[in-house]
Amino acid sequence: MERRRVLVSGRVQGVYYRDTCRRVAAGAGVGGWVRNLADGRVEAVFEGPPEAVERLVAWTWHGPSAAAVTDVEVHEETPEGLAVFAIL
Repeated sequence: MERRRVLVSGRVQGVYYRDTCRRVAAGAGVGGWVRNLADGRVEAVFEGPPEAVERLVAWTWHGPSAAAVTDVEVHEETPEGLAVFAIL
């Protein structure tokens, strides 16, 4: 199991970023969560098999078609055993 926390910058709020992220994560069998931040970024945590987590991290660089991602910060963390994916 791996866990990554990502902070996504750009035009990522109001473009269905969180809901699309939830659907992609659920389809990949990745647990965690996603939320909007007050500064306009989106924060997400992905937990699961290394390959699936890396696919989700790569997905954050483009997101849904209406998004315009300018930067993604990735932080490695200790897994907590999250099994489902939620929008916070």
